[in-house]
Formats: sequence, C-alpha cells, structure tokens
Amino acid sequence: MASEERQKEILEKLKQAVIQYDEDQAKEAAQEALELEGLKANDAIFNGLVVGMQEVGRLFEAQEYFVPELLMCADALYAGLEILKPHVEELDLGVKGSVVIGTVEGDVHDIGKNIVKMMFDVAGFTVYDLGRDVPLDKFVEEQLRTDSDLLCLSAMMTTTMTGMQKVIDDIRKKNPKVKIMIGGAPVSKDVAQKYGADGYAADATNALADAIKMIGSLKDLKDEAEGKKK
Repeated sequence: MASEERQKEILEKLKQAVIQYDEDQAKEAAQEALELEGLKANDAIFNGLVVGMQEVGRLFEAQEYFVPELLMCADALYAGLEILKPHVEELDLGVKGSVVIGTVEGDVHDIGKNIVKMMFDVAGFTVYDLGRDVPLDKFVEEQLRTDSDLLCLSAMMTTTMTGMQKVIDDIRKKNPKVKIMIGGAPVSKDVAQKYGADGYAADATNALADAIKMIGSLKDLKDEAEGKKK
C-alpha cells in the first residue's frame, strides 16, 4: 500500500493544479494518481480535482477570481478528468435512478453541472445531460419523454435563476411525482423552498446524497402503491 503522505501529496497537487489553472500539472498529477498503488481514480477526482474546484468557487464568490479565471480553472479540471475518468469505478449505493440535468436558458456556465453529472455517472445513474443554455420547455419535454426520477436544474446567475421557477411550475402540472433539485451559486435553501423544489445542491456530494434520498423515497412510494394493488 502506498504511503498516506504520497497520496496526500498527489491529492494536493491535483487541487492546486485546478486553483492555479495549470493544465500540465493537472495531467501530470492525474497520471501519478493512476500509477500510485492504493489511490483510486474516484478519490483523485473527488478529493483532489473537485476540492480544488470548490475552492475556486469560493474565490469566485469572494470576487478574487472572475469569469476568465473560472474558465481556465475548469480547463485544468477537465485536463485531469480526461485522464482519470476511464478508470473510475462505479459505486454501488443500493439505489439506481435516472436524472435529466442541464443549465437553464441564458446561462452558459456548466462547470458545477458537469461535476454533479459526473457524481451521478459514478453512482450508476442513467443521466440525460441537456447541456447548457437549455430552453426551459426542453427540460419539461425531456423529463416527460424519459420519465426520469429526478430533474436537476443549474444556474450561475440571478438573472437566469428565475427560469427555474417556470420549469418547476410547468413540470408540476404535468408530472407532480418527479423530484426536482436546483443548484448553482445564487441558489439557497430559501430559494429552493420558494420555487417549490424538493432540494438544492450546495455542492456535488450534497447533490448526490440528496438525490439518493429522494429516489429512495420515490421507490418506497412506488412499492407501497404496487403492494396495495396486489
């Protein structure tokens, strides 16, 4: 088993590569992570690259970083991901579900959405990724088409965040059972409650944990309904 110090060193190197928007360092550290016995690709991603991106998010909110830095940090994140992702092991969390995910119309920021999407991929969810700047009606159409358990909406700007409420109102009329999660820098618990969402994602790990709870409760209701039919 590789030494804990070496693992910590590589995770820190991955984190700093993202914060310092150093693509070459991200690639180098990702390769080192794969070569080190005992360090899994999942850990390298979530305890290295993603931790770095969370710090970048904090710097962005504190106005120490701006959009150009954010995009360069994302490039470093993706450079490391490209190397690590083929080696990711699917987690068995006891719940499998499906999710429609995207960034709302008018918003081209998709870094957070992509990290959350990856968490769902790793957890074995079926993911329908609509991308960024998604027309609001498209969310409703895709959820109804796929009959997904979960609908995830992301926004990074207060101006685009209001589009989430329209999607939630529209989908509730057509499919009141679907669970809806919203996320992004301007989103808070209060906003989620006000818009009528079932949950909000403060970060990628929180999003996955909440999703599993939501889908677990959906499956319980479904089992209950089927039990009554028998």
